[in-house]
Amino acid sequence: MNVADLLVDGFGRVRGTVHSAVGGLTAEQLRTRPAGEANSIAWLVWHLTRVQDDHVADAAGTEQVWTGQDWLSRFGLPFPAGDTGYGHRPADVEAVRVDEPDLLTGYYDAVHEQTVRFVSGLDADALDRIVDEAWDPPVSLGVRLISVLDDDIQHAGQAMYVRGLLEHR
Repeated sequence: MNVADLLVDGFGRVRGTVHSAVGGLTAEQLRTRPAGEANSIAWLVWHLTRVQDDHVADAAGTEQVWTGQDWLSRFGLPFPAGDTGYGHRPADVEAVRVDEPDLLTGYYDAVHEQTVRFVSGLDADALDRIVDEAWDPPVSLGVRLISVLDDDIQHAGQAMYVRGLLEHR
């Protein structure tokens, strides 16, 4: 297996989990916060998708799907265009209201498609390219992509956990 195949497989697994987490849920289930200030499924999936979109687009030198395909207006959230959910407070989490699971999966699928298009052309040497010099040590493309996968997998798993709680109430 080469680097590109490994990354495509990893992001494909996230896609499957995203679809499993939100498929068939109602608007109320998508926005339910299982305890106090816990994150909702809608927020978790929106956030993991925004982070993937933001970070991969930056590394690839492309426009984010969020703005380029106008998902920004489709969601109609009260946040600036560049907001990814990082540092959101409870009121921000509450503001992520989604009426249909297809909105979340549609956006994720569009980001997934752009991600796969980018990572499919990578080889091992490409992963050493520095994509962010704001850190010490600077962040390579390989480290950035693994960071995105890690964030995606954690949040997708959290969304599945919340779904399990909702289904067993």
